[in-house]
Amino acid sequence: MAKYLKNGIDADTKMKSDVKVRETVENILSEIEAHGDSIVRQYSETFDKWSPESFRLTRAEIEACYAEVPQSAQDDIRFAQTQVRNFAQIQRDSMKDVEVETLPGVTLGHRHVPVNAAGCYIPGGKYPLIASAHMSVVTAKVAGVKRVIACAPPFNGRPHPAIVIAMDMAGADEIYCVGGVQAVGMMAIGTETCPPVDVLVGPGNAYVAEAKRQLFGRVGIDLFAGPTETMIIADDTSDGEICAADLLGQAEHGVNSPAVLITNSAKLAQDTIAEVERQRRVLSTGDVAGKAWDDYGQVILCDSYEEMVKMADFVASEHVQVMTKDPNYFLENMTNYGALFLGHETNVAYGDKVIGTNHTLPTNKAARYTGGLWVGKFLKTCTFQRVTEEASVMVGEYCSRLCSYEGFAGHKEQADIRLRRFDNQNVQGLDALPSSRKRH
Repeated sequence: MAKYLKNGIDADTKMKSDVKVRETVENILSEIEAHGDSIVRQYSETFDKWSPESFRLTRAEIEACYAEVPQSAQDDIRFAQTQVRNFAQIQRDSMKDVEVETLPGVTLGHRHVPVNAAGCYIPGGKYPLIASAHMSVVTAKVAGVKRVIACAPPFNGRPHPAIVIAMDMAGADEIYCVGGVQAVGMMAIGTETCPPVDVLVGPGNAYVAEAKRQLFGRVGIDLFAGPTETMIIADDTSDGEICAADLLGQAEHGVNSPAVLITNSAKLAQDTIAEVERQRRVLSTGDVAGKAWDDYGQVILCDSYEEMVKMADFVASEHVQVMTKDPNYFLENMTNYGALFLGHETNVAYGDKVIGTNHTLPTNKAARYTGGLWVGKFLKTCTFQRVTEEASVMVGEYCSRLCSYEGFAGHKEQADIRLRRFDNQNVQGLDALPSSRKRH
């Protein structure tokens, strides 16, 4: 039976925090709806002390950012974007349009149609998350989205040059320096200077995630990407030092970032707890990561691999690092996770920054019903049909009877008018069909 050696804050405390976030976001979005650009500017001034003449960057401003970023850093960004683009293209190529004759004269199919406009949010107020530009903008462009706009908050009072050039290199058509709920609301609701988009994507803090939740339906969203979550699944082939490093390495995202260790080794559990305490004191972001560990960290001791899978699926974490004798066991048996990182050799940071899989992943147990951001999130799978006259008569007979069963007279007439027009026997509705025809 699973045993919690360390637990985080209680559910009631977290719920109270969620209520406050929800109310704050609701108020901001309603004001953007009513006042547009002026309220976006007001909140940008309030939260970010940022009020430029225009939030949208000009070509000259973008080029000036290139001049500030060393060529070596540009090369690194280009390498990372190549990996993301390559994997996104592999995903896109796996999605085939379909057109097939399912019955004589009946052709059915589907096409994967890109949305017309996507809004990509790139967090950058606390850390300049350059990689989020690759994950959202590059993926949207591979999907074929014509208008991709990207928003990132100011960093230290100005647009962060590396984020700006990453958005530009990724292919963003419009780049804005504005952050938080006001940026998400601007993209989804639209303002005088920013027409609305069809889909919102990108990670963010609890407020950004809540804004996306409230806007869902008005626009599409990728998923609810709130505070970063990480889970380590490990056995006695691992050690406390590497487990602690991987836990703190993700907990540094924010003081409300859950970090969970699931293991069947009591020794590893205790070693990891001790190592977290040691490493948080020497890690430059140890204050943030340590606070997250104190409030949201968990250590769960299990009896077996089977129980570890059960607990991991219950937690349904965003990132799951597997360091066991048989990592593939968890690949084959787990069902609820955002992304798996299999083996001691890889880690979540590879996925976050460079390896090619997308780092925008489900949080808050959303992994129970969705995967992460991928090229398919920007595509609508739309069906079509094409029917010959002869097939219309054959299908129409079934359709007319089925509509009659349900009492849908107008639906029935849609079928019957085609029977009258296309049936060689000039049948006047199904009631006049000969018994041999009614057997269809």
